[in-house]
Amino acid sequence: MKPSRPPEEVLRRVLKFSRLNGWSVAIFAGLCTLVSLAMGDPVGIAVSLLVTLGGAIEVRGYRMLKRRNVDGLRWLIRSQLVVLGVIWAYAVTRLVSFDEGTVRAAFTSDMRASLSDLGLSLEDILPLVRRAFYLLYGGVLAMTLLYQGGLALYYRRRGPAIEIALQAPPVAPGVAAPTPPADDYLI
Repeated sequence: MKPSRPPEEVLRRVLKFSRLNGWSVAIFAGLCTLVSLAMGDPVGIAVSLLVTLGGAIEVRGYRMLKRRNVDGLRWLIRSQLVVLGVIWAYAVTRLVSFDEGTVRAAFTSDMRASLSDLGLSLEDILPLVRRAFYLLYGGVLAMTLLYQGGLALYYRRRGPAIEIALQAPPVAPGVAAPTPPADDYLI
């Protein structure tokens, strides 16, 4: 069994990770918003803006914890649930919207001729396209659940140690923080 970390170290790690993750999500989703705007994709704009909001919520939670406000932890958890919910809503709507007719219409005559040169027909390719479509969005669902759900759980499980760290007076850099007995907190 690993020895538990001191609460100040737990807080330091959560602060470091939430800052990196929050800004990464906000910047990446913000760039996706710009791309969606350029492409005129209203659904992409909405999804990207909502995910950007999730990143901003995490940055807010980080800043609150940095100011030693324990409510920041709830903001960190909520941010993950916002991103998870938005991406799941988008992926599920995509999964139920697969339309074979749209796929057929997307294949140009040149593409059909290229398939014919390979000895394939559109009917041979459609099951592969359908499978790839479902694997893509199913993978998005699984990865989002693992990452965002796991991160929300990570933040939640560190709550007791963070509360202890925030109740203690701040420690000056380079000065060792007093460590309470290991059974006084959970990590």
